[in-house]
Amino acid sequence: MTRPLPRVVSLVPSLTEAVAVSVPGALVGATDWCSHPADLDVVRIGGTKNPQVDRIVRLAPDLVVANEEENREPDLTALRQSGIDVLVTEVRDVPGAFRELTRVLGACGAATRPRWLDEAETAWAELPAPDRRRTAIVPIWRRPWMVLGRDTFAGDVLARLGVDNVYARHEDRYPRIPLPELRAADPDLVVLPDEPYRFTADDGPEAFEGVPCALVDGRQLTWYGPSLAQAPRLLSEALRVPPG
Repeated sequence: MTRPLPRVVSLVPSLTEAVAVSVPGALVGATDWCSHPADLDVVRIGGTKNPQVDRIVRLAPDLVVANEEENREPDLTALRQSGIDVLVTEVRDVPGAFRELTRVLGACGAATRPRWLDEAETAWAELPAPDRRRTAIVPIWRRPWMVLGRDTFAGDVLARLGVDNVYARHEDRYPRIPLPELRAADPDLVVLPDEPYRFTADDGPEAFEGVPCALVDGRQLTWYGPSLAQAPRLLSEALRVPPG
């Protein structure tokens, strides 16, 4: 007799994608920001920072999957107080992503380990040592300017590709740094993802005149899910920016 799948609500876009492609039928709800897979057809329950707790409760999920960085503790506490099991992930580096993905998929009823997860682990394990190292600042917002700081998943991703975050030892994980100070840091490269702030060729590089700027896919840089399989190749290509 086949065991029924748990009813799952995901509050994290990358986990939504991982569960949707690995355990079809398990997801019953996801955030408005959960954009992958493109054909995902589940109840939308608000944003990652402002989920509609009452709506989640009405879905009667067996499990809510969340992340300690993306989701707010008061919302997770409210869900627990409603009798819902909440699995909270913590992802600060690439190995941690693989551990947490394995835990989440198991809790969501995956009968076998998905092929994409094996492919992703292999892609990162076989990543050649970078032929050179460069320093970078990585803005994630402007007005005010915010950058990657210490102990972040995206920072670890870049470090494995030979790009060292200038603010990796900052006391804050996402410090606000005035633009003149960012320019004075004199990085080899500025890495501009398209999320959470949507940096583009016309919005971002002009602030760092004379410094090479790499526009990268935020999903490849910050999501831990199926995109991890292609991320080493795609990010490496995007980071191949000639010196200014």
